[in-house]
Amino acid sequence: MTSTAAGDQSGTLTAGFPDHAYVPSHPIVRIHLLGSMRATSYLGDDVLARGKKARAVLAHLCLSPGARVPRTRIATMLWDRVSSNRARGSFNQALFELTSAMGPLAGELISTAQATVRLNIDVCWIDALALMKAPHADPTTRGDLAVLCPGELLEGLDDLSESFGEWLTKERSRFKDRLAASLSVQLRYVDRGDFDPSQVETVARRLLSFDPTHQDAWNALMRALAKKGEGEQALREYDRCRNALWQAARIKPVSETEQLYQRILRAQAAQTSMPLAADVPPDNLHNAAEIYTPSPNRHRLRVGVFPFREIDCKNETGLGLSLSHEIAAGLARFRWFDVISPTALGRGRSTDEQHEYAKLDYVVDGTISGSGRQLQISVRLLDLGGQAQPVWSERFDIALSHLHRLDELVTTRIVGRIDPVILHIEGQPRRRERYGATGLLLLAIPLTFSMERKQYEEAGRLIQQALALEPDNAMAEAWAAHWHLFYGGQGWAKDFDKTNEQVQQHALRAIALDPENAEALGIYAHSCSRTAGNFGRALAFFDRALRLNPSLAFNWALSAATYCYTGEPDIALQRLRRYRALASPELYFSYFETIYTMAYTFKGDYERAVLAGRRAVEANPDFVNGYKPLIASLGHLGLREEAQLFVRKLLSLEPNFTIEKFGQTYPIQKANDRERYIEGLRLAGIARR
Repeated sequence: MTSTAAGDQSGTLTAGFPDHAYVPSHPIVRIHLLGSMRATSYLGDDVLARGKKARAVLAHLCLSPGARVPRTRIATMLWDRVSSNRARGSFNQALFELTSAMGPLAGELISTAQATVRLNIDVCWIDALALMKAPHADPTTRGDLAVLCPGELLEGLDDLSESFGEWLTKERSRFKDRLAASLSVQLRYVDRGDFDPSQVETVARRLLSFDPTHQDAWNALMRALAKKGEGEQALREYDRCRNALWQAARIKPVSETEQLYQRILRAQAAQTSMPLAADVPPDNLHNAAEIYTPSPNRHRLRVGVFPFREIDCKNETGLGLSLSHEIAAGLARFRWFDVISPTALGRGRSTDEQHEYAKLDYVVDGTISGSGRQLQISVRLLDLGGQAQPVWSERFDIALSHLHRLDELVTTRIVGRIDPVILHIEGQPRRRERYGATGLLLLAIPLTFSMERKQYEEAGRLIQQALALEPDNAMAEAWAAHWHLFYGGQGWAKDFDKTNEQVQQHALRAIALDPENAEALGIYAHSCSRTAGNFGRALAFFDRALRLNPSLAFNWALSAATYCYTGEPDIALQRLRRYRALASPELYFSYFETIYTMAYTFKGDYERAVLAGRRAVEANPDFVNGYKPLIASLGHLGLREEAQLFVRKLLSLEPNFTIEKFGQTYPIQKANDRERYIEGLRLAGIARR
């Protein structure tokens, strides 16, 4: 990163994009500067200011990565026709609008001083900066990003002021030069050996959009089309090449291009076709026996994400590869399986490498098709353990004007749905017996969700076996903590205090083994809230867990419970809506439905609490804590006779339950909430002592 000193009055705000590798570990905001500007938080919220000049302030900070930029520079650039005092006032208003849109994240993102302002790029992913990695960075990654991020830099911000327009023109020129160089490197990397013609075509077209005289790109494009069997289109591209070269530089194609054109022309005349690509199209997967080769020594599931096919997406070329990469990145946040990326699956490899990458357990593939101003995205998950059958599929329609919502679509409606489906399938008895500790956990987790004591204790034995096999398995430690937490909550533990100690020990060891394990962080957060009453610590750890993996329904639901305890039921209901959007009904419904009852009880909406509570206890009749908010709400509604039916069931599960015991152990932060809850239990007929 290079920038001028704060006192330099030359007007040059940055000497260009950073040369260091720009890879924020866990971004809390994704900022897109290419195409229409957009910014999305790790929770999927739109955090971009509405005003164009506020957006321009953010854009300027993004393109001055990490630098403390003088306020006066941005002010006089954007408000170049007013006095310096008015410019500073307008800048302050735009900065306020910018930070207001970012909400509670603003403190981590924007650093202000009396004379300067700075964007903390360590917690941001910015598309333009991600493209501009060091020359020695992986050319595959850099080139892939170049294809994934189409569009002009800061489209629609040209006319804000004359000074800003001049700055933006220079930045665009610099950016295009660097991007063309990146694409050129990528093209050389992919255009060799048994290349993937779709990938080569995409990179070549992107490069030609910046440099229409790049003859290597024209040659690569023609070869790729010929290999795909589109010889006629390859010949038309030759005509476009000749016209582009003549108009730009009054030159003709080089001899290599002419020779390639003649070869394709002869091939077309003979009505022969070029060999097809070696990749596996979504609708032509081979028999599972050819793809799925079980390995007795492999202890991890493998999920492959194929590049999504584009059908008639002329204005959104590269979006299929972009979407598949986003899905792979989202799935990689989960700890149950390894993810094989679209780049690894789509690129031509040696026979041995292809055989190795074919050992997949599941495949995600899909298509994107364009229709006017709408895109249709179809995605499916195939289980290769049997006959390569689809086990989940869905179709989404998204307007081209709403592409900024694509991150949210990936996070909730695709990635968030795939993980629970795999978890449900792998949790079936006799599904498979060769995946070590992870396989045992996958069997144990559905048993814990049942809350039936015999099954729950069998889950505990499976978790202990997993720990015996792999003592340093963070997921096994995390679910051991979860098991002890709810075992104590059910009243089954003989020593409640000792059980709580075991919860803390297992959870903290899981975090020590894998600090970025979102499940472990969420389980620890819930234990802080449920058993220790440390709500501040709980919410801090939930926030960290959701930053790491916003697609995990489990943590959205558990965090909703903590917001009930703190007396914020509206926030709890918001989180439950997010949980519901992600959750698999087969896996989670009966387990977390009780939190809806809690939220409505704390909110004082007792009618809805009773409706939710009846469903929850019917679906999971052995979950002891499902009855308590239902009984309290029935008490407040004066429905004592119905409440007594549930009181008898509660006392059969927890014979020693009393109002006094509830008051001593149940974590409620606000005194008035506690008193109201206890009053409901009393009105329902629960004994005080």
